[in-house]
Amino acid sequence: MACSGATAIGGCEMVRQVKAVLKEVLPSGVMFCLKLFRCWRDSAAVIGFLLCREFPLPLRQRLRMVKQLYVIHFTVESPHQQGEILEFIKAMLSITGDPNAVFVEAGCYKGSSTAKFSLAADIAGRTLVVFDSFDGIPYNSEPHSKDIFGNHVGFGGGNYRASLEEVQCNVASYGSIKACLFVKGWFQDTLPNFKEQVAAIYLDVDLASSTRMCLKYLYPLLRPGGVCLSQDGHLPLVIEVFKDEKLWTQEIGCKPPHVEGLGRKKLIKIVKPLA
Repeated sequence: MACSGATAIGGCEMVRQVKAVLKEVLPSGVMFCLKLFRCWRDSAAVIGFLLCREFPLPLRQRLRMVKQLYVIHFTVESPHQQGEILEFIKAMLSITGDPNAVFVEAGCYKGSSTAKFSLAADIAGRTLVVFDSFDGIPYNSEPHSKDIFGNHVGFGGGNYRASLEEVQCNVASYGSIKACLFVKGWFQDTLPNFKEQVAAIYLDVDLASSTRMCLKYLYPLLRPGGVCLSQDGHLPLVIEVFKDEKLWTQEIGCKPPHVEGLGRKKLIKIVKPLA
């Protein structure tokens, strides 16, 4: 259909600009393009990120970030979906207020998600604090078997292990290492000593016990209007933690918040009430 009128001309000019930027920022390698094509399930999340009006980031910069996310995804083992990462990045870039409030990631494995989040933390001018044992999942007796979608799951002690040095190397190579602060150790040893104001939290800790500990120590530090996302919302034992009224009222000290997607989605979200 031919373009006509001022509106159509403006639309055609925008398409021309997008094509020019894509040609500049996307690699021309055949293998990269083939891998990118296989990730078509993430297309809606990518488009949503590119069109999101909740934060002021130029299209060219958004496209460069998306390109870098895929470079990381194809280079570092990544047990997550790009849509999950982009949802948190949108939150990171949308949060205003106290510039000293930090971002927190609990559970980072080899640092793929950390490298991705570090790019947004750098743009936002905030620190990304990364908590991990760097010895894998703790030994546990939690009876995980299937997730809410019927898939088999299991989290043995030592699984998802990567050293601090490996993670830092990956972040330095593909992300923004200067935006990160790494805290090594088991959550029960490190989280009680953490007292920084938090702007946003991302949990990928797999175990119900670890989720409970993260919520207990991190949620009270989350600023009103801040967000807490967990990519473990598909695990029945984790769902029970988020539904545990006693945890919220007696251990955290607040009313149970609304959890978006609980019991229905893998990525679940809490927006901390303003009052």
